[in-house]
Amino acid sequence: MSAVPQIASLTVDPSAWVSDDARIFPSVRGTRIAIGAGSKIFEFAVIRAVGGTGDVFIGERCMINPHCVLYSGSGISIGNDVALAPGVQVVPANHAYARRDIPIAQQGFLPSKGGVVIGDDVWVGAGAVLLDGTAIGCGAIIAAGAVVSGIVPDYEIWGGVPARKIGVRGAVDGA
Repeated sequence: MSAVPQIASLTVDPSAWVSDDARIFPSVRGTRIAIGAGSKIFEFAVIRAVGGTGDVFIGERCMINPHCVLYSGSGISIGNDVALAPGVQVVPANHAYARRDIPIAQQGFLPSKGGVVIGDDVWVGAGAVLLDGTAIGCGAIIAAGAVVSGIVPDYEIWGGVPARKIGVRGAVDGA
């Protein structure tokens, strides 16, 4: 595991693994980042407390693969056994942009739409983008390259830009 600073706003379960080449930027404003038991944060993943006051909670046995970016924004809650494929972006924040007399980068952020919530046993495909207000149900799959900004029910498969339902996971034999 990399030399992740152990400060009050950052907790990493002792059984979690964080690559030496991953980057975790703890908050200077008290935003909490927690990485659960058995989770793995691979090289070049970035977890950054920025863009709001939401916390980042990563459940147990999750895989945050290379080049994923998680910005705290309005908050991120990831359940257990979740796999984020390479290049997934989780961005629960939106810049304010209404005024023309002030550069967008200086206008702050829009009110939260609820952050990003990912249920247990979810697979998010490579390069997908999860925006503020996204809630992904248990067992769901998000296709590679999808842009999600809404509610994905349990066990549904969503893909496209904007993402929409493209299928449903099959039932287990005997269920």
